[in-house]
Amino acid sequence: MRVLVACEYSGRVRSAYRARGHEAFSCDLLPCEDNSEHHYRCDVRELLSEQWDLMIAHPPCTHLAVSGARHFKDKVEVQQEALDFVRLLMRMQCAWAIENPVSVISSAIRPADQIIQPWQHGHGETKATCLWLRGLPPLRPSNIVPGREPIVHHMSPGPDRWKARSRTYMGIAQAMADQWTEAALWPQMELAI
Repeated sequence: MRVLVACEYSGRVRSAYRARGHEAFSCDLLPCEDNSEHHYRCDVRELLSEQWDLMIAHPPCTHLAVSGARHFKDKVEVQQEALDFVRLLMRMQCAWAIENPVSVISSAIRPADQIIQPWQHGHGETKATCLWLRGLPPLRPSNIVPGREPIVHHMSPGPDRWKARSRTYMGIAQAMADQWTEAALWPQMELAI
């Protein structure tokens, strides 16, 4: 299966799919943290016309997350551009998941299909993460663990705080690769019948 992981510099979701034998690639404007040859350093729009079976996208949340709502009045234009980018991703003709924190995507485009937490996938932390889905089932909890610490929320300020806050938890990446492989292939299988 060909998998595009859009706006991912960490390589975690891409690596989870590649570990299961898929032709998975990450793409971001930043270099990937694991120095993989399976990372495109470019604007993901350059890759959207290629044939993909599945796309998992992490559009930048800077102008979308409700945690920054107090600044929305000063960023109307950039927020509209961010929403237009999400709409572009949602037009992809393959199975897809778009991941973002609680954001204006739910009110401006459509409600999220699901909200997941790290503690449902092996990490004793809280970080509400919304998923908008097309052709995929909701992600089932894969490893419920104790602990409900808002570690990401309480990170100290610093120049790389945003990077640490945006990394996908490994347990969530593994659950995506485990659970969405067959589901993403069903539309192609149905067309072949």
